[in-house]
Amino acid sequence: MSDPFFWIGTAICAVSAAICIIATATKRYPGDAAILSVAAVELFLVVFGVASGVRQAGGEAIRGEPWEFWGYIITAFILPIAAFWWAVLDKTRWSNLVLAAVPITVFVMLFRMEQIWNGAF
Repeated sequence: MSDPFFWIGTAICAVSAAICIIATATKRYPGDAAILSVAAVELFLVVFGVASGVRQAGGEAIRGEPWEFWGYIITAFILPIAAFWWAVLDKTRWSNLVLAAVPITVFVMLFRMEQIWNGAF
C-alpha cells in the first residue's frame, strides 16, 4: 500500500518537471516559475523528512535499512539547493534543464524511499 506522501510528492515532482522542461524549451533564462517549482520540491522534502521522523519516533518501523532511507532523504534534500545555486550562477536556458533534473531525480529517490519504508525490495 502506498503512502499518501508518495502520491503528493509524485504530483509536486511532475508539475515541477513540466514547468522546468517548458522553461528549457522556450529558451529562457531560469525564471521565477522554474526556481519556485524546485523550491516546492524542497519544501515537500522538508515536510516529508519531518513527518518521517515523527512516524519513526512514534513507533512506526522502517522495514528496510533506516540508514539507507535517511541517506536518501539527506541526498534528496541537497539536490534542489545545488540546482538553485547552479541556476543563479549560470543564467542560460540549460540551467532550466538542470532544474528539471531535480524533480525527476527526487521522484526516483522518493520511489526508492517508499520501497525501503514498506520493505518492498
